[in-house]
Amino acid sequence: MIRELKTFICVAQRGTFAAAGQQVGLTQSAVSAQIKSLEQTLGVRLFDRTGRAATINAAGQRAIPLAEEILRLFERMGAADSGNDFHGSLRIGAIGTVQTGILPQALVALRKQAPFIETHLVPGVSLNLLSQVDAGELDLAIMIKPPFALPKDLHAEVIAREAFVLIAAKEVAGDDPLAILAQQPFVRYDRGSFGGRLVTQFLKEQKLHVRQALELDELDAIVKMVRSGLGVSLVPKAGLWLEHSADVRVLELHELTFFREIVLVSKYRQKHSALFNIFRSCVLEAGDVG
Repeated sequence: MIRELKTFICVAQRGTFAAAGQQVGLTQSAVSAQIKSLEQTLGVRLFDRTGRAATINAAGQRAIPLAEEILRLFERMGAADSGNDFHGSLRIGAIGTVQTGILPQALVALRKQAPFIETHLVPGVSLNLLSQVDAGELDLAIMIKPPFALPKDLHAEVIAREAFVLIAAKEVAGDDPLAILAQQPFVRYDRGSFGGRLVTQFLKEQKLHVRQALELDELDAIVKMVRSGLGVSLVPKAGLWLEHSADVRVLELHELTFFREIVLVSKYRQKHSALFNIFRSCVLEAGDVG
């Protein structure tokens, strides 16, 4: 019916079916057929016909501003690129380092582009966040890329790559990361976490047998344990600890460097949501990826 409304407006502007047909690329008979279809749908005649002439009547005159309003609303449905048009909420899941890393900057950018959107931040570990997105409890999540295939209706996009480094207390000597790992007690990134599995894989590939002192999943806590002298650790360069990285020794792994990937996970159908795409662009800019 949008097509018929556009033709109706054109006829009202041009004055005749023939002139309107020339403007929209239709024959006069096709224009007449569209107007007749519109009139039948509305149940009211919009034009008075005498012979081959048709003159817009009072009902048609009243219909013009309403038709124009309908067309404006229809155009807004397909062009929701202004954040001012968005209302409602966005449920965002995020791991700890994302909350203190790229997310604040992304949310500030989102607030500027979509000021009427209310955001709900749900903290959690990657596995739990993934389950919440899958269950529809979250609109999206920013988390570590899972080491397994996602459910078919979920989509993940890499937004950042974080290199792992070896950290040690200031008093720990040596510059060879593998030698230090072999000699010092090890504060382990939880093996059950997605990031911790990458550490386990690295140790296996390097055939390293570490002396484990402690195992936990909170990166900033791991760094505090290392700084206190409990042992050394392999952690990604992410989190609040980077603001105080001078308190520990940070050794790059160079050619042995491995990474954890941070992904934006959502339902596939979200890819067509204008609000999702605004948030996505904010996240990519904050993560300097894309």
